[in-house]
Amino acid sequence: MKKNIYIIVLPLLFFMSQSAYSQKYKTVADTARLNQEYLKVTNDIADLNTKLSASQENLKKAQTNAENKNSDAESSAASSSNQASKATNGSVRDARRAKKKAKAAFTDAKQSRDANGKMENDEKRMKKLNSDLLKKQERLQELDVMRAAINSLPVQQ
Repeated sequence: MKKNIYIIVLPLLFFMSQSAYSQKYKTVADTARLNQEYLKVTNDIADLNTKLSASQENLKKAQTNAENKNSDAESSAASSSNQASKATNGSVRDARRAKKKAKAAFTDAKQSRDANGKMENDEKRMKKLNSDLLKKQERLQELDVMRAAINSLPVQQ
């Protein structure tokens, strides 16, 4: 029973005391380091915004490309199917044409798959950039709170 109390109380105590020590910059002397980190986080946010806008443009291009490749693959598959149905009752020439169309349809299908994969990768990259940007913005808010706490300290002479 005693062991269970320790298992419950110690993590709870640790969790409650953590908020008291979470503020990294507490005194006026820490202002220079706070400003350096603030500048770094602000620059990181600007960099992430630039990367995010470029990634959005790339995603639009990838979506357009994927749609085009998908439609090409569908039409190529339909054409190959039509040629194959002609070749079943046709000559050797028709069979060769069907084989050529099948290879083209296969190539188009691979290109479509690759385009869809690139689009998915771009979507994942955008999600990661968004989450990184959110983290940096939260850190910037924490730094603003720390700056306000330092500014509210009484001036010592």
